[in-house]
Amino acid sequence: MTDDTRWYETTVTAVRPLSPTVREITLQPLAGAAPWSAGSHLRVLVEPPGAAPQVRSYSLVGLPRPGAPWRIAVKRLQPGRGGSAWMHTLQAGQTLRVQPPDSHFGLPLAAPQLLLVAGGIGITPLVGMALQLAARGTPFRLCYAARGSEELVYADDLRAALGARLATFDSRVGKRLDLAAEIAALSPGAHLLVCGPLPMLRSAREAWAAAGRPAERLAFETYGSGGHAAAEPFWVSVPRHGLRFEVPAGRSLLDALADHGVELLADCRRGECGLCAVDVMAVHGRIDHRDVFFAPDEQAEGRRLCACVSRVCSTPGSGGAGVVLDSPFRPDNLPSPMTAATAEETSR
Repeated sequence: MTDDTRWYETTVTAVRPLSPTVREITLQPLAGAAPWSAGSHLRVLVEPPGAAPQVRSYSLVGLPRPGAPWRIAVKRLQPGRGGSAWMHTLQAGQTLRVQPPDSHFGLPLAAPQLLLVAGGIGITPLVGMALQLAARGTPFRLCYAARGSEELVYADDLRAALGARLATFDSRVGKRLDLAAEIAALSPGAHLLVCGPLPMLRSAREAWAAAGRPAERLAFETYGSGGHAAAEPFWVSVPRHGLRFEVPAGRSLLDALADHGVELLADCRRGECGLCAVDVMAVHGRIDHRDVFFAPDEQAEGRRLCACVSRVCSTPGSGGAGVVLDSPFRPDNLPSPMTAATAEETSR
């Protein structure tokens, strides 16, 4: 995880509180700022005390400018795995290890019209997109929703730059975003870009599909990995490797597998790309799918899960939460998954 060929140092040059829960951190790469585009993110190595190093992705804020430092905004999550709390301890002068900017959330500049939708800290990748669209004169609207006006952290700057193209929604005072109405007001060739919590993304996908809009004109990015149930420890069996171990409540399945020598390909670590998807052979309890990669019917089938975010939770009579997985690793010296051990697990 900490291979120096992939990670390099940046210096924290400024820290600015944006709200009671959000801090903006400015970073200067020691080797010079690499080029990036609106919607890009940094992968950051966070090292909470008493915990294993973790990788977190944070969107870059604002417009890319040659040689300019990078800005990220970090929301302290409660409950969380300690990464955001550690990021909130950073001070100017400290160093932070990162990977170069990358993007899975590009801006479709050829689109005739765009609707940008942000939920809470999901505004971070959309700030630069909105500013870029405004500079180009592309028709667009930015809808920015949060649970409290204090969490609309970039609203003042955006309002000054965008004027009537920005609409804010504070659910605490009953002002809620009507996605169906926003989509209905779009031209036939419009695109929708959404960044926010999982419930918002699911609602956006449902509203977009219900309006008969093409799926390829909807792009989204999520943050966090809150599921339908609170995180709890669960056991994992990987018969092909002869392994059985516990995943703590504060550790991802992907990282726990790696701790035990089962390496999976992974990229986004937010349940979006599906690269870390693994086959499920049996479940004790219920899979808490926290991804946006699998369609609802695929999640209901429970045949695969995204190891970066999804978990297992107990149900009445399950006797504890657990899952039996098949590894994609196929060396000749490892046993077939359908061994006596597997049969015992699946029959419990």
